Amino acid sequence: MDAGLPAQRRRREMAAATSGAGRCLLSKVRAGRRPPPARVRVAVRLRPFVDEIAGANDAPCVRGLDSCSLEISNWRNHQETLKYQFDAFYGERSSQQDIYAGSVQPILRHLLEGQNASVLAYGPTGAGKTHTMLGSPEQPGVIPRALMDLLQLTREEGAEGRPWALSVTMSYLEIYQEKVLDLLDPTSGDLVIREDCRGNILIPGLTQKPITSFTDFEQHFLPASRNRTVGATRLNQRSSRSHAVLLVKVDQRERLAPFRQREGKLYLIDLAGSEDNRRTGNKGLRLKESGAINTSLFVLGKVVDALNQGLPRVPYRDSKLTRLLQDSLGGSAHSILIANIAPERRFYLDTVTALNFAARSKEVINRPFTNESLQPHALAPVRLSQKELLGPTEAKRARGPEEEEIGSPEALAAPASDAQKLSPLQKLSNIDPAMLERLLSLDRLLGSQGSQGTPLLSTPRRERMVLMKTVEEKDLEIERLKVKQKELEAKVLAQEAADPKEKENCSPTMLRPLAHRTVSVAKPLKKAVVMPLQLLQEQAASQNTEVHILKKKGRKRKLESLDASEPEEKAEDCWEPQISRELLAHGRQKILDLLNKGSARDLRSLQRIGQKKAQLIVGWRELHGPFSQVEDLERVEGISGKQMESFLKANILGLAAGQRCGPS
Repeated sequence: MDAGLPAQRRRREMAAATSGAGRCLLSKVRAGRRPPPARVRVAVRLRPFVDEIAGANDAPCVRGLDSCSLEISNWRNHQETLKYQFDAFYGERSSQQDIYAGSVQPILRHLLEGQNASVLAYGPTGAGKTHTMLGSPEQPGVIPRALMDLLQLTREEGAEGRPWALSVTMSYLEIYQEKVLDLLDPTSGDLVIREDCRGNILIPGLTQKPITSFTDFEQHFLPASRNRTVGATRLNQRSSRSHAVLLVKVDQRERLAPFRQREGKLYLIDLAGSEDNRRTGNKGLRLKESGAINTSLFVLGKVVDALNQGLPRVPYRDSKLTRLLQDSLGGSAHSILIANIAPERRFYLDTVTALNFAARSKEVINRPFTNESLQPHALAPVRLSQKELLGPTEAKRARGPEEEEIGSPEALAAPASDAQKLSPLQKLSNIDPAMLERLLSLDRLLGSQGSQGTPLLSTPRRERMVLMKTVEEKDLEIERLKVKQKELEAKVLAQEAADPKEKENCSPTMLRPLAHRTVSVAKPLKKAVVMPLQLLQEQAASQNTEVHILKKKGRKRKLESLDASEPEEKAEDCWEPQISRELLAHGRQKILDLLNKGSARDLRSLQRIGQKKAQLIVGWRELHGPFSQVEDLERVEGISGKQMESFLKANILGLAAGQRCGPS
């Protein structure tokens, strides 16, 4: 029984590591061996009591044993304790510097090697995750300390005289209710998460800001932090309502040949805490936010369990959070998980849940590798001479007597240079450099394994040369025909200009320019707007009020002609809606009064407003106060900017016509 446990553990680790095997295929071929495994490191931080008076009267439910282990009382049997062992344990007296220097600072060196790294803050709400990651001006957290040291490392490694030139960029985003929002550019909207051919996770459209000093980082990060969604609950006055991810990229370019390029990514992630709505008292919008947070954390636990069990499918795509953490858990990053827990007994169940998740996470195996490639200008195309483009028979005829000696069998037996081996790639210079690099790596790999004869990339050399020659001959023939056609057309035009009478007696074999024809534009469809009968009756009864619903207007359109010097103009009748400003203002004011004073039942009388949206509007009004304008509906969940225009068209005319819109 004991002998079977190590074997079972090895199989589980191998199965968990294979989930990221497809993403590191290129680097494994380049390196010639499988990347070494790196287990996810887990550190636990115990925050002190929030209320010092309550802490003096109540004993904590968690107690540290040493720098790596702790124990917690068993709620089923208070005489027993549950013991946990992690990579590091920081008690309530530990400082921000202790956590950073002990767990985070050692992984920064991997970024300069072209590898990825991740730091995740996990734990229940109110356990101190944001304080660990951000800190305060007096006690800065992991993010400012890591950026300060990383920028110092890049300045030292990228100084003049060093082989590498380094640059650093930053991006900051949040995942709020399964929406990826750019905190550096809040107007960008919901972004999508993609995966490239190498398995790298990327977000198109995400803002990237270059930073060269810590001052540049503060100028971008501090305003973006204020854009993050926070809210007040019973447990925390500024509770994080979203997962925040700070992405820092370190690009390295080699100054000398072979001009290699490396890219390392650092993910600094502040996860939102799991919440028990019975204790937080969440209602309305806060309840919906809490549901989205707990769902994403539940999927995160499923991903960890699937990696540990070696399941064939890991549910990364079930949540935006796990999709973004695909490289951090079971991928190619050096990952650090900082589990934050609270000492109070009322947080006992949350603490046990966080410790169990941390214990399962330390079994996850990652396989970091160096993300290295060649710069595009290092793959310059090789030009072929005219004689190399010819076939073997034509080349032999074109050679002179002196070249016959050079082309003897003794000279052909000499090893070919690298340029000659890669000469068939001259037509492939326009393909993706990454794909070309993979082909070159595969060719070198086959050569190192003992493959003899012609290289893989130049196998059909004779057929390729003949095809290239045929294509060039066809291109030259097409160019000659185009020139001849232009000469004949110019000759015909010159004869017509010299003697207009001989225009009809022109030889039929002479080519004439094609006759031009007038191109007419199709008439646009006429559109009309149907108005309520009650509005038309009021308009007829009122002599002073002038409301134009449809207005006939003449419009001129141009007929384009290829042979005419001036385009022709033709009048055309069309209809376009004209509504007075008083009618628009009156309708908008009625909608605004209904939004501020009407109940959910009254709001349902508006078109395009159902039961769910009416409840959201009432809940938003209770939290943020009355609406100042109708466009404030875009800030309510469920009503987007695209729906606002159709909403106004559907309601303003009906309300202004005297329909029931006030509170009942």
